[in-house]
Amino acid sequence: MEITTSELGLAARVQRLTKTYGTGETGVHALDGVTVGIRRGEFTAIMGPSGSGKSTLMHIMAGLDAPSSGRAWIGDTDITDLSDLELTVLRRRRVGFVFQSFNLVPTLDAIGNILLPFDLDGRRPSALERARIDGLVDTLGLGPRLRHRPHQLSGGQQQRVAIARALATAPDLVFADEPTGNLDSRSGREVLALLAAASREHGQSIAMVTHDPIAAAAADRVLFLGDGRLVADKPRQSAEQISAHMLAAEVPA
Repeated sequence: MEITTSELGLAARVQRLTKTYGTGETGVHALDGVTVGIRRGEFTAIMGPSGSGKSTLMHIMAGLDAPSSGRAWIGDTDITDLSDLELTVLRRRRVGFVFQSFNLVPTLDAIGNILLPFDLDGRRPSALERARIDGLVDTLGLGPRLRHRPHQLSGGQQQRVAIARALATAPDLVFADEPTGNLDSRSGREVLALLAAASREHGQSIAMVTHDPIAAAAADRVLFLGDGRLVADKPRQSAEQISAHMLAAEVPA
């Protein structure tokens, strides 16, 4: 009998995932047989030294990149062989993204950027969704900035717009790639608190790639990658515990 993703309580999972860039002796194995799931309603941090495969894992889980071998699911949907169009629609409706570089559209104001997922889907927000967006704008302190374009906003404000956009459609699954990387410590703490609240209060599943032990300490679970493999899977850790693990992992045996 097949165990489905929903029975496992997983928002996303990958099985025996490999990703190789290039061929022959110059080939780089970014991922080497990774099997892991992102649990529903949980805030998961994915950590590892530079080149450990953490961003590659997230991009494949999110359907932004294809594996060399292995399979990936979002919920019960096997995304491995979906067409680009099918993947685009799936991501638009079920996945939110927060990038280190914000990825805001420079010609749109803040509210235009927040509503972009609805425009791309060819629809307007329902009354319930509009109330949710108003709540996000209020929580994020973006009310006075809604008519400002990205270049008129600080880095922290741009990242808050990006988070509002990622959460606006209430996606099951939110991927965050180094979301605090370009922020000062206060803005970074606010971003982490928002992601934690999204999982705790709204049951959203958050997967965050980070190299920052303080950021990872906000998560319910920490996955450690090394040389393209999953080397540890730990429940909530303090920043000190995470730092110690990262330090030990980088010392050659």
